[in-house]
Amino acid sequence: MQESQRKRFFEDGAILAKGLLNKEQLDQCREVFDWCVGNPGPHATRMFDGTVQQSHVDNANPLAKDRLDELVATLPFGQFFADLWGSENVWYFAEEVFLKAGGKGSRTLWHQDTSYLPWAGNHWGNAWISFESVPKENSLEIIKGSHHGTQYDGTSFRDPNDPTDPLHGGDALPRLPDVEAERKNNPNAYEVLSWATEPGDVVILHPRSLHGGAAVDPQFPERHTLVLRFFGDDATYRALPDSSFTRHGLLFGEDIAGLKEGAPFRAPVFRQVA
Repeated sequence: MQESQRKRFFEDGAILAKGLLNKEQLDQCREVFDWCVGNPGPHATRMFDGTVQQSHVDNANPLAKDRLDELVATLPFGQFFADLWGSENVWYFAEEVFLKAGGKGSRTLWHQDTSYLPWAGNHWGNAWISFESVPKENSLEIIKGSHHGTQYDGTSFRDPNDPTDPLHGGDALPRLPDVEAERKNNPNAYEVLSWATEPGDVVILHPRSLHGGAAVDPQFPERHTLVLRFFGDDATYRALPDSSFTRHGLLFGEDIAGLKEGAPFRAPVFRQVA
C-alpha cells in the first residue's frame, strides 16, 4: 500500500485498486453474484420498474449471508482496508448487487449511502467489483472530496422525473443538488472521479461520498457489479433522522438497535476479516 493511495482515499473519497482480485477470486465473486440475482432477498428492487430506467438492485440478502461471509474470508479486502485506513480491525458489513442490462438503462441517481444507513467515521469502504471491461463513461462516478462535505437527504428513488425527491423530508437534512442538471448546464460544475476498469480492478469508495453509476448504452449494454462493504476501528453509529425510515435504516436493525449516538459501530452479526 503506497502512502499516496491512503492520502487520495482520505482526501478524495475514492481510489482505483488495479488488479486487486485474481481470476480465481473474481470467478468466486461472479458465482456468488449470479446466485444472488437468481435468489433475490427481501430488499431486492427493480428501480423504475416498467420504464427504460429499470435496473436490478439487492442489499444484504439474508439468504446469501453465509455465502458472502465465507467468500470475504478468502478475499484480500481485510488486509487491504487495514492498510488503507491504518485500522487494526476490519469487519464486513454486507453486499449490494447491481445489474443493468438491455443497453438502455439509465444511471443510478446521485446519492450518499449515509442517507440510508446510520454510519459515521473515516473507516468505511465500498469495494465495487464489475465483471466486464467497463468504459469510463459507463462506470461509477464520485464527486471528489464530497465525503468531507454536506450530508444531504437521500433521494427516494421513487420519482424518475425528480432525482432529488427527499427520502426523509422536513428540515432534518438539506435536499440533494440536481447534479446532472447542473453538469448539463456547466460540465465543470463538479470534479468527478471515474475510471475505466478491467476485470480484477476494484473501485474503492467512502460511502458518504456523493456517487452514482453511469448508464449502460448500446455500445456497453450490460454491467454486472458486486459491491462488498467494510468498516474498521473508526466507524461509529449515527442515527438517521426521524421519518418514515427507522433511525437504524433498513438493514440489520435488530442487531444494532442497542447502539447509541457516536458509539463504535459493532455487532456480532458482522464478520471480522482482519
